[in-house]
Amino acid sequence: MAIPESIYLKIVNGKADLQSEIREGLNKIHDIQNEFIEEVFFEMEVPEDHDWRKDSGLLITHNRIIPDPVASRIWDKNCFRVFLSHKSEVKKETAGLKDKLKLYGISCFVAHEDIHPTTEWQNEIENALHTMDSFVALLTDGFHDSLWTDQEVGFAFGRGIPIISVKLGKDPYGFIGKFQALTSTWDNAPFEITKILIKKEPMLNAYINAIQECPNYDSSNKLSELLPFIERLTESQVEKLIKAFNENGQVHDSYGFNGKNPKYYGDGLPYYLKRTTNIDFKLSARGKIIRG
Repeated sequence: MAIPESIYLKIVNGKADLQSEIREGLNKIHDIQNEFIEEVFFEMEVPEDHDWRKDSGLLITHNRIIPDPVASRIWDKNCFRVFLSHKSEVKKETAGLKDKLKLYGISCFVAHEDIHPTTEWQNEIENALHTMDSFVALLTDGFHDSLWTDQEVGFAFGRGIPIISVKLGKDPYGFIGKFQALTSTWDNAPFEITKILIKKEPMLNAYINAIQECPNYDSSNKLSELLPFIERLTESQVEKLIKAFNENGQVHDSYGFNGKNPKYYGDGLPYYLKRTTNIDFKLSARGKIIRG
């Protein structure tokens, strides 16, 4: 029997019991000899324009309102928010991945590390799922065997956010199999993940913020490796990049950004600013980026 979405969602958790109860009730009043109702099935009545449900298999009808103090507890400020879905057996490697992604302006949620013992763990996971900007599935052996990973994948599909599957021993499956998996190792996963996400404007803004706050030359050179993967820049983003270069000595003195050693560190920020804007940029005699 097809029932409206609003009713279906209210009874979905107890659907099996309710189906059995209705079947038994109908059989009690059904008085034709040697005939009985074997099974009752509920299905949701879905309007034709809701095709996304066929792709995701998940029903999300509202966004939970997460108070700012809760979101601040989960995520670092001014960062791109990534939920790392993983098996508990690789929690150490996942925690290491989280630390390395922070360099690029990414704040990660790792359930086994980020949930305080006094916090209701399932509620905190749901808070993170409702407020994440992107979802990364770390496909190690046994990923599908977890009680939670598939549900987390389904939640991400239902929200329609960017999803990356990282192949670390297991091929993608189900709905996540629709996307080409990122074949990677734990060591190069941070850069490979960020290389994909940098095409999203919120991630690009977080990356620019990370450049502004870059603490040392080594970090600056690592950040510069993403410059070739930036596809477009707004005028505001251009100005922030120039300001970060001109005001942060760890940035303008690094070869990756000033372009003074292109053989090993690339062509530098002025080159990539020109490539994305068609405007000439150069270094002044004082080593600052100027137009023209």
